[in-house]
Amino acid sequence: MDNSAAPKLWLALACCLALSLPFGVSHAEPPPGYQFVRYDDGLRLAQKEQRPIFVYFGRYGCGYCDKTNKVGFADPQVKAAYSQHYVLVYVNSESMDRLTLPTGERITEMQLGERMNTLGTPVFFFLQPDGKQILKAYGYQDPAKLLEMDHYVQEGQYARADNPSPSAQ
Repeated sequence: MDNSAAPKLWLALACCLALSLPFGVSHAEPPPGYQFVRYDDGLRLAQKEQRPIFVYFGRYGCGYCDKTNKVGFADPQVKAAYSQHYVLVYVNSESMDRLTLPTGERITEMQLGERMNTLGTPVFFFLQPDGKQILKAYGYQDPAKLLEMDHYVQEGQYARADNPSPSAQ
């Protein structure tokens, strides 16, 4: 290649890179002001602290995730309750980031969502410190519903046969 073609090649490569950046890997965001951690870190922390886990499966561009963040999680009572009561975990259901399960198996966040049957987003799980499921809720959640689910978990109502889980729709 002659020296006159090199600048044109570099310019073409730079343009391709610049154009691909907005369409590259996108990251979904958990609600602001909360201390969310990765799933594998959350499982370890919950075991250590013997606290239940709240898992939020979201994704970039999810309108109901955005609405839940802006309405449900913006409520000061919700923020206080969830920050105090749970190890908070956020999973980007489209992410290829790898997690290490307690068994040592390595899977992506997307694969975790598939295993936990998260058909769409948002999906919320309440788990015992050992990872056993307490409650699963789909879709937009307003402050009243988030507080109702918190009460259900915190009061141990899930352990009573005569007390059905709150509807999460």
